[in-house]
Amino acid sequence: MKKVKSLVLAGLLALAPAMAMNGPAFAQDNAVAAAPAADNAAAPAESAANAVEAAPAAKVAAPPRMKPTEGIGMPRPGEITLQEQFTSTGHTARWMHDKLLLPLCFIMSIFVLILMLYAMWKFRAAANPVPSKTSHNTLIEVIWTVVPVIILLVIAVPSIGLLADQYKPAPKDAVVVKVTGYQWYWGYEYPDAGIPEFVSNMLPEDKAKANGEPYLLAPDNRLVLPAGRPIKLIITGADVIHAFAVPSLWVKMDAVPGRLNEKSFTIDKPGVYYGQCSELCGARHGFMPIAIEALPPAEFDQWVLSQGGKLPGAAPAATAAATAQAVAPAAPAAKL
Repeated sequence: MKKVKSLVLAGLLALAPAMAMNGPAFAQDNAVAAAPAADNAAAPAESAANAVEAAPAAKVAAPPRMKPTEGIGMPRPGEITLQEQFTSTGHTARWMHDKLLLPLCFIMSIFVLILMLYAMWKFRAAANPVPSKTSHNTLIEVIWTVVPVIILLVIAVPSIGLLADQYKPAPKDAVVVKVTGYQWYWGYEYPDAGIPEFVSNMLPEDKAKANGEPYLLAPDNRLVLPAGRPIKLIITGADVIHAFAVPSLWVKMDAVPGRLNEKSFTIDKPGVYYGQCSELCGARHGFMPIAIEALPPAEFDQWVLSQGGKLPGAAPAATAAATAQAVAPAAPAAKL
């Protein structure tokens, strides 16, 4: 009996180390067995997050095509002066033209006409059978030298200021658009917004009239810009020299192949502003119009998102929020 007890104790002592080592293993097995359950519990949340990330962005509808206003941003029948201006440089230029240069030209023309008529009457042969031998008059020579100098100074001061404003660099937050002239159409690209180049061709007469737009000035795709924000155009040519010109915005710049010219301006108010190529560029030079559609800032941001672009300087979350706001349906009115 004692021998049996001794054998049992010896067996238990022999199995004790193995049981001690298997304890952690059993705990690990239990943890491994529990892990799939935890993973399965977390899987729906991760799948939902991945589904949100993988879901395509909601399509933003572009704002409706703006209708032009008769006589605004386009020539008027019988117009003999500059078009109404909608930029700061345009306002200055038109003021110089209408209030400074034209009055000076009129006054000087009338003055010279009076002098000619007076000389023809005063020094006619019947009244002066013996011609005068006066060679010079110091006072008159001083006057006709000093007065033109004063007139030129009066013209030069605002002219230099206007010239500096026309070539003033655009601020860093300006909306950048690359404009390329082709034979015979225009291409527009928004590099900061990520919108690739699209082309602008003249509309046929029937489509232009159907849209309520002036024929020969209306293209199919307009250059869309924001009103009230600084704009920077980078202008070049792909083949020959063109010229990007919009008279009502006081914008004109050559599009030269191999060169990047810059033009900056700010449009005062929303509207449609028309222009044309102003450099003889070939057979269809007269058929490559320009139309700038200046939208309110919020609608311009909506247009950028509708083209698949991003808002410059905005974080992805802000762009997503703007997209959601642009496509969100209007909340129903509360019932009283």
